[in-house]
Amino acid sequence: QVQLVESGGGLVQSGGSLRLSCAASGNIVDFNTMGWYRQALGKQRELVATISSGGMTNYADSVKGRFAISRDNAKNTVYLQMNSLKPEDTAVYYCNLRDFRKPFWGQGTQVTVSS
Repeated sequence: QVQLVESGGGLVQSGGSLRLSCAASGNIVDFNTMGWYRQALGKQRELVATISSGGMTNYADSVKGRFAISRDNAKNTVYLQMNSLKPEDTAVYYCNLRDFRKPFWGQGTQVTVSS
C-alpha cells in the first residue's frame, strides 16, 4: 500500500499564496505520476496538476501561470505552489499518486480563499 500525507492547506486572502506538500510512503514504485486534484463544494473532483517521475507536467487551464507543481523523487514528495489565488480556487485539495497498480489518494486538505 501507499500512504499520502498532505499539508499546507489553510485560509488565505485573494491574491495570496499557499504551498501544499504531499509525502508518499509505503510501497512506492519508481515510475509514477503524482498530482493534485480538487473538489469544490457541490462540484465534481477535477484535476489541478500532475507531474511524472520524469518531470513531465500537466495543468488545468484554470491554474496555468498561477500554480506550479514540483516533486522531489528522493523524498517521494510532491508540492503545489499556488500563487495569485482566487476565491474560485476554494476547494478540498487531494494528493494523488498513480502507478501501474492503481491510484492512491490522500485525505484531502482544505484551501479557502477569501474575497
